[in-house]
Amino acid sequence: MSLKPTFREGEADFDVPAAGKPCKTWYKVYGTLPHPQHTPLVVLHGGPGAAHEYLDILSELTRLFDIPVIIYDQLGNGRSTHLQEKNGDTDFWTVQLFVDELHNLLNHLNIHDKYDLLGHSWGGMLAAEFAVRQPKGLRKLVIADSLASMGLFVEAANVLRKELPQDMQDALNRHEEAGTTADPEYIAATNEFY
Repeated sequence: MSLKPTFREGEADFDVPAAGKPCKTWYKVYGTLPHPQHTPLVVLHGGPGAAHEYLDILSELTRLFDIPVIIYDQLGNGRSTHLQEKNGDTDFWTVQLFVDELHNLLNHLNIHDKYDLLGHSWGGMLAAEFAVRQPKGLRKLVIADSLASMGLFVEAANVLRKELPQDMQDALNRHEEAGTTADPEYIAATNEFY
């Protein structure tokens, strides 16, 4: 029988003037911070629109190796502040917003001087963007199931999309042009594509 590692949850205040309201980043810390021997691992989830839950398995690193693991929900997701009023606002939802949020969390947890990052999917793209800026304290970077080039990804996705039955391609195109991507027909076509 294995014991689950201990954890604590919290929220970091995140000042985003353009949000028009107070924002918080929810996080969970497995293990001990600061740790006398091991560098904490900060985990960035995929999405956008996903949350941390599917990455809780990484707490096994704490249980097996005593590595502190920090998992958080990015702004707009999971248990962090939701901003429905900003849906579709591409001037608000920028990579810089999420880079700033990560810096804010590192400062809040007082680990900005020494940490590792693991990014999955969208979180891998965010982690790469964060790392190329050579932030102080980043020791190791793991990018999991992420893409290196958005252009190549879109190109490959478009090739696969053309393999769908014509009626599904038409439904995707029609709803994307009309902005009706919540329509059940669009969702069904998207699920088939996935």
